[in-house]
Amino acid sequence: MNLNIEIVMAFFLLSCLMLTACSRMLHCIRIVVLQGLLLGVLPLLLAEHIHTEQYVAAALNIIIKAAALPVLLYLAMKKADVKRELEPLVSYPVSLLVVLCGIAGAFMLSAHLSLPESSSNSLRLVLPVSFSVVFTGLFIVMARKKAITQAIGFLTFENGIALFGTGMMLECGLAVELGILLDVFVLVFVMGIAVMRINRAFEHIDSDKLVLLGETSGGNEK
Repeated sequence: MNLNIEIVMAFFLLSCLMLTACSRMLHCIRIVVLQGLLLGVLPLLLAEHIHTEQYVAAALNIIIKAAALPVLLYLAMKKADVKRELEPLVSYPVSLLVVLCGIAGAFMLSAHLSLPESSSNSLRLVLPVSFSVVFTGLFIVMARKKAITQAIGFLTFENGIALFGTGMMLECGLAVELGILLDVFVLVFVMGIAVMRINRAFEHIDSDKLVLLGETSGGNEK
């Protein structure tokens, strides 16, 4: 197995644990930047013969996922003047335990999946790691209150899908990844605008407070 790929996969797992245990949003954004850089390097490591498609995938991952999207999140964080996730729905120690169990479950699930005999050991390692990243992203969306932190969770979720597509070298994987990436880009862009406007009118941007506001408005209409 390629040692460089093992190192990249180890950093992906480490980034999942760091995202789960980190309360400072700036650090979370930096971890997302790291994931974008790792996704940019991975196509070049996996390809036996590097073609134009690998260079395009690497460049797009680095430019968009390691630069453009994190910058949007950073600007939204600054405009909203929020720096930490102080009261998550699930505490950080429990979150770390849940993600560790999710990673273990991803490896157990991958061990029972049948892959083509031609699949290399490197590709067999990418499968459980991509499942772990997807699980981590979904968990962050559900376990955190701040809208910006949830956007980071969406980005992590998409990074897991991109890791699966890149690692498994799926047919037309680049086209599928570009479609998903466009959706996430629009999501973060719209969420950034919403966060900045909400912060002008309210003292907080906790998503559960916004749900309560909607329920109250519905009750008043009745």
